[in-house]
Amino acid sequence: MTILRTIESGLKEIFAQIDDIALNNQKKVLDAFRSNNVALRHFAPTTGYGYDDIGRECLGRVFASALNAEAAIVSPLLVSGTHAISTVLFGLLRPNNIMLSISGAPYDTLNDVIKGKNVGSLDEFGIGYREVGLTNNGFDKANIETNLTDNNVKVVYIQRSRGYNWRNALSVGDIGDIIKFVKSKRKDVIFVVDNCYGEFVEELEPTAVGADIIVGSLIKNIGAGIAPTGGYIAGKKCYVDVISYRLTAPSIGVEVGSYAADYRPFFEGLFLAPRVTANALKGAQMFAETFRTFGYDAIPSKNCAVSDIVCSIKFGDKSKLIDFCRAVQTASPIDSNLLLEPWDMPGYNEQVIMASGSFVQGSSIELSADAPIKEPYIAYVQGGLTYEHIFIALTEIISKLNLTL
Repeated sequence: MTILRTIESGLKEIFAQIDDIALNNQKKVLDAFRSNNVALRHFAPTTGYGYDDIGRECLGRVFASALNAEAAIVSPLLVSGTHAISTVLFGLLRPNNIMLSISGAPYDTLNDVIKGKNVGSLDEFGIGYREVGLTNNGFDKANIETNLTDNNVKVVYIQRSRGYNWRNALSVGDIGDIIKFVKSKRKDVIFVVDNCYGEFVEELEPTAVGADIIVGSLIKNIGAGIAPTGGYIAGKKCYVDVISYRLTAPSIGVEVGSYAADYRPFFEGLFLAPRVTANALKGAQMFAETFRTFGYDAIPSKNCAVSDIVCSIKFGDKSKLIDFCRAVQTASPIDSNLLLEPWDMPGYNEQVIMASGSFVQGSSIELSADAPIKEPYIAYVQGGLTYEHIFIALTEIISKLNLTL
């Protein structure tokens, strides 16, 4: 406890910056609610086709306003971030088009979406894929420019968060700079940003600096642990409309889609998201600084601007990694008694161990940790609905792992 208070004291300036960002984002979200006249009637459930579902329609407008977008799809029909991204890619790309990822390989669960065999992947529809890795200085502009000379490149894709890579997340400023560069070479390409883990971490979203489409999951930052499921797609209306035809059907788009439960959690989750995200950001800093104190490599660094809610801790040892994830599970409010084991999780290249004792299954805005079982055995920690839970969990994890100076 004493050591955590000392670490906490050293992070006061960073915590104050996080609180300032949360304040500005809360004002932005509040304004989105007020400008769209959100009322109790918008929480009411619908059934069947969901024609004239005012809750669904209002929710999309509020998200669009809060995310600096022209339009948004916010739907429980989007079962995950991967599903939302897949819907975007299949909505925008056509045979002979090329998807160009300029932040290296996307998250593991997109592998089959892009090039899987006998699963209806982009590759099987004649849609090409290329990637340009990041360099130590950020985006590889020379290589990106070379790829843009191929007129078949239609979507330029960025993954904002680190995924299972040892790097910091990409800042909105960095994303804005590369969008400006790419658009100076090819105005016709569509810029898509995987915004998972990044919502409300900074005062601006990628849509404010030129991104055409951003995509995310409602069981991460923007749902605040309240939204029970779902995903969002936001950006320019012309692209959101085309994507909506892939979500349902070309003759339907977002004119239908009912939800027989209460829409309130989606609205309330968005409203609480700036503060909950701030709590998670403080948690990332606390986990990183604590484990550095005990001799482990960890990011974010203390003096580095943070652009997602994730903390990466390099254990260098399989058993230590597994023990850490098990300790996170025991510090959780739900299923704290489970003994975690690595398993063949759908969509991943290696076995994965995942600690998620959460109220919403798999919610990674709640305190959670996951890791592929591969060298150098890095754990990726994220979330925490309350800072108090994060602090208590860290105290128990230190004790359970017998960490000493």
